[in-house]
Amino acid sequence: MKVEFFQSLPSTQEFLIEALKNGEIKPPHMIVAHNQTKGVGSRGNSWEGLGGNLFMSFCISEDELPSDIPPPSISIYFSMLMREVLSEFGSRCWLKWPNDFYVDDLKIGGTLTNKVDEIYICGMGINLASAPENAGILDIKTSVDELVWDFVSMLDKKILWKPIFSKFRIDFCKSKSFITHIANRAVSLQDAEICEDGAILLNGEKVYSLR
Repeated sequence: MKVEFFQSLPSTQEFLIEALKNGEIKPPHMIVAHNQTKGVGSRGNSWEGLGGNLFMSFCISEDELPSDIPPPSISIYFSMLMREVLSEFGSRCWLKWPNDFYVDDLKIGGTLTNKVDEIYICGMGINLASAPENAGILDIKTSVDELVWDFVSMLDKKILWKPIFSKFRIDFCKSKSFITHIANRAVSLQDAEICEDGAILLNGEKVYSLR
């Protein structure tokens, strides 16, 4: 994967999407910014781009990934790869369904994935050095460069969905004390059950991560 570093960008994901459309880059390709001024979070919310934090987006073709990954749960897959990297560094970070990074009960980052034709475009942000009000910071000291290159190495391993999901299932137990947003509604995960494909069963309805 080719990796490009920028001092500042409005949004790594929007930059990547535009470059793809214009034929300026091709997958696999990653964009990393040291500062991000107009980042996009889940549900279209802004993601505050404070200096020293991780802001990255990458594109990868579907056929470069393990074929057993359930497409609606691709954000879970990418997020769990980063969680594995963080765990190897000694972090207590866990993944709240479907794609939010937490330390204890504070959100420290998240993942947002889109698909254009057969290409996945994933944006990821993690608070390494500072955080806005009511958010947390990663519980270990590391650098943007270290996380980026270790994540690329983890992605290159092409780990199958099953071992990734077995670890995510453990994290999901912690999600039960939180809410998530489904169809713009805040919904408790207390009674939710996790399915093998990363979806949840909630009030008899199967719900997938759609971001």
